[in-house]
Amino acid sequence: MTEAAHIAIVDDEPDITQLLAGYLSRQGFRVSELASGRALTALMPTDPPDLVLLDLGLPGEDGFAIARNLREHWHCGLIILTGRGDAVDKVVGLEIGADDYVTKPFDLRELLARIKAVLRRLAPAGAVSEVPVAARERLCFDQWEIDVPARQLGSTDGRQVALTAGEFDLLCVLARHAGRVLSRDFLLEQTRGRDAAPFDRTIDVQIGRLRRKLDDDPDEPRLIKAVRGAGYVLVPAVTLR
Repeated sequence: MTEAAHIAIVDDEPDITQLLAGYLSRQGFRVSELASGRALTALMPTDPPDLVLLDLGLPGEDGFAIARNLREHWHCGLIILTGRGDAVDKVVGLEIGADDYVTKPFDLRELLARIKAVLRRLAPAGAVSEVPVAARERLCFDQWEIDVPARQLGSTDGRQVALTAGEFDLLCVLARHAGRVLSRDFLLEQTRGRDAAPFDRTIDVQIGRLRRKLDDDPDEPRLIKAVRGAGYVLVPAVTLR
């Protein structure tokens, strides 16, 4: 991005928003401090952020509903900030389409690394016009085609399927290693730059979302199969165009 990336912090605790805004501003980001989902809704049409840091515990508001609305109507990065350590909340957040989640209290440097990782995954979408069509990497399998530089997934019948940044990265890793069983640790390291924590279901949740979007029966999947105790494998052969 040539301009400073715009980050919206949505949290009702002024101490947290001020701390984050000061830190991220010093890192070169443009920051908007918001105290409610309503304020975020008002901001989106006029000055849409590249990434939203969203607190789930906003008083009188449903954080999950805010995240769902964001995913349905806007294209931006989404990192959930939550004081809830419950794994269920994390899973629901990922199901809705969050790119990552951070549990309070958090380390500022770790949060910065996660923000940069999400923005890197989103950045190529803005550079599509700079990539010659002939030079684009396309990974094709079954009825699907992944346009890697454009970060688009399409089907042979012309459908375009919307994927989150995390889902797209995961599908690319699976496609580039088609036929090989990939562990959850490997997939997390390749897509998020971190190891799996105990009971971390990030990859499982995203696999479930990918199966639904690829019309892959979750009860009897034929595209992305789970190998008990080992990980996941993309079964069809992949060709490069």
